[in-house]
Amino acid sequence: MAEVQTNTQSGELSQRFIEFVMMQAQNAALFLGQIPNPQTGQGEVNLELAKMFIDQLGMIQEKTRGNLTNEETAVLRNTLSNRQMAFVEVSQQSGGKSPAAAPQEASTPADEPAATSASAEPASAPVTPQTETESRKKFTKSYGA
Repeated sequence: MAEVQTNTQSGELSQRFIEFVMMQAQNAALFLGQIPNPQTGQGEVNLELAKMFIDQLGMIQEKTRGNLTNEETAVLRNTLSNRQMAFVEVSQQSGGKSPAAAPQEASTPADEPAATSASAEPASAPVTPQTETESRKKFTKSYGA
């Protein structure tokens, strides 16, 4: 009986976690102008606030690494990468904060899947965290510039 109760609680927590991630993503989308403002009905772009929510998703990903189910990991990873790409697109369309930062940001997500596919091939664990950490650092540095 205890196993059934634990599995039910675990399922509920997993669902709540996914809802939390989606809420953060929805807030980022709102400030990227992808969702109309409920009060005005117009899409409004606020790159600073969008960046804050995207950075929070990245922090959640880093702090929960190794503690999530496959479904939770996939939802978080896909949501984060989608919002990062949307941020790059919106910042390029609106002129962005600095023209030099945009090409670096656009090329970094292409590097990230290479690191992921490279980490899936070797069985050695020390290579994977270092590669992902380096990739994350590169993106974070260019993202904030």
